[in-house]
Amino acid sequence: MAKRDYYEVLGVNRNASPEDLKSAFRSLARQYHPDMNKEDDAEEKFKEINEAYAVLSDAEKRRAYDQFGFAGVNNAGGVPDWTSMDFTDIFGEFFGFATGTSRQRQNAPRRGQDLAYTVTLPFEEAIFGVEKDVEITRDEVCDTCKGKGSEPGTTPLKCSNCGGRGEIRQVRQTFLGSMVQVVTCPVCSGRGEIIDTPCHTCRGRGLERKTIIKKVSIPAGVDTGTQIRLAGEGQPGINGGPTGNLYIEIKVKSHKFFRRNGNDIMLDLNINVAQASLGAEVEIPTVDGPTKLKIPAGTQPGKVFTLRGKGSHILRSNQRGDQQVIINVEIPAHLTDEQRQHFEALAASMGTEVRPQEKGFLDSLREVFGG
Repeated sequence: MAKRDYYEVLGVNRNASPEDLKSAFRSLARQYHPDMNKEDDAEEKFKEINEAYAVLSDAEKRRAYDQFGFAGVNNAGGVPDWTSMDFTDIFGEFFGFATGTSRQRQNAPRRGQDLAYTVTLPFEEAIFGVEKDVEITRDEVCDTCKGKGSEPGTTPLKCSNCGGRGEIRQVRQTFLGSMVQVVTCPVCSGRGEIIDTPCHTCRGRGLERKTIIKKVSIPAGVDTGTQIRLAGEGQPGINGGPTGNLYIEIKVKSHKFFRRNGNDIMLDLNINVAQASLGAEVEIPTVDGPTKLKIPAGTQPGKVFTLRGKGSHILRSNQRGDQQVIINVEIPAHLTDEQRQHFEALAASMGTEVRPQEKGFLDSLREVFGG
């Protein structure tokens, strides 16, 4: 195949930037890679594309090519020496191996893992907020070796396999030539040094497992599922990386009387027939303590009374929700002789007529609460 102009091969103009060259190369390399393209000339085109990019991606070779053409980049009249170039950052996309530029190296700084703990609160503490001592277990810098991993008084040895770099370069032979691959040193696992005498406390980890008590301020208005993030309170980072976070997930215990509906507190209140018919003033519980509620005469089952500002604190706000009191008229299951006589007299005075109800009790509740 006749040699073509390198710019023509990549389909770019002579003023193309390095980013334009790389983008064009990636696109063409995917198109003509022999593993993806089974046409007879795919391998030759793939070599041609790589040769063009090997020259034009090298600033010195590109200047020589722009000034003297192919003569400026030939080695003793032969083909340009592009086979030893490191294309691993690009070919890693095709072959899936890690490289020193496009993949994170094992000895690079890495963020520590996050920790998650669940804190269970009584109903009232969730409403008003509280400070809790939370017992967490995490890694801490070893007090004995101060994080070095080696026994005090000893010094880690430089890894002879990688020369202390934590990585080694491997050469793979392909039909394109020698491909250079950067991998983590298998001897020192990327640390660059060998701990000959591990610390007796942490066994060479540089970290020891500790249980600590962390005081956590839980804001008013939390509910089951609320999550609190404590930045930098998780596992320590690796190779100097940042510390992870600690997440506290809230679980609220159920209450004997109350239940939550968003920021409102719901209370089902049972009153007797006489209180519903004649009216009454009764004492009811709230999260702030007992308070008086006036029941008007003729109150029907399902009636909802609203106590403004008696609900839960709204998270990260000075405002509060309301308390909704839902009335249920209790029908006595057992009557004394005297009570039966009174009810019989009442029944005789009220007659026996009945009438269908247009809306049921549950329908009324749905209208009130938007269900």
